[in-house]
Amino acid sequence: MPKQTTADKTASDKTTADKTTADRIALARQFIQALPHSVLLGMEPQEMGAGTAAITMPYKPDLVGDPVTGVIHGGAVSALMDTCCGAAVMCHPENAGGTATIDLRIDYMRAATPGQTITARATCYHITRSVAFVRAVALDEDAENPVATATGAFTVQARR
Repeated sequence: MPKQTTADKTASDKTTADKTTADRIALARQFIQALPHSVLLGMEPQEMGAGTAAITMPYKPDLVGDPVTGVIHGGAVSALMDTCCGAAVMCHPENAGGTATIDLRIDYMRAATPGQTITARATCYHITRSVAFVRAVALDEDAENPVATATGAFTVQARR
């Protein structure tokens, strides 16, 4: 049997890491698509990466919080941001699996424009043995002026 070189081991480790990241991303997508509230809100996973996630939520009249203005209810935006943050944690290479929200602070900066899809983007920027820290932003078509921002702490599943 040929001896494994350092380059072979590095390539093998990278392939294993890529597969593991791909598995995490697939798990996060399945999780989002299986959550009843995500389905009812119309959430669609867009981009997933190592510790990052982007999810869209289309404008739907049944999500309107103010019938006079047609603005989406803040609770729907909150659910979108929470789900996106959790997906980013699930995709992080140092998380062994699922997650749960410990704390989530959302700052609403303006009402989302009626009729426009809202996109949440989250990044898991730091992770310890038991807690992941995440930042997120929610945007409509006016990408220069966020609808909301969020910071949160989420559980991390221990490796076995």
